[in-house]
Amino acid sequence: MTLYTADFFGFIRTLFIIVLLYYLFKFAFRLLTPILVNKLAKKAQENFRQQQETFYRQYQNQNQENQSRQTNNPNKKQELREKKKVGEYIDFEEIE
Repeated sequence: MTLYTADFFGFIRTLFIIVLLYYLFKFAFRLLTPILVNKLAKKAQENFRQQQETFYRQYQNQNQENQSRQTNNPNKKQELREKKKVGEYIDFEEIE
């Protein structure tokens, strides 16, 4: 059975490894962060573009349906104008 004892050189070596790993992770994080942020931004941009296309298509479909209804019913505007002309004008006099 071997018994290991802590010595000063082993402690320094362990500290050096910990500090080295810390700086390696820090360096790797600085290199990879812009790449990850760029990918996330592109993904968000793509999602936004897809949503805009969906809403634009829905708007176009509704607009086409409304135009087809208006072309099928050209007398509808005349009917609306005639409805506004209902009744006669009454001139009221002021009482003093």
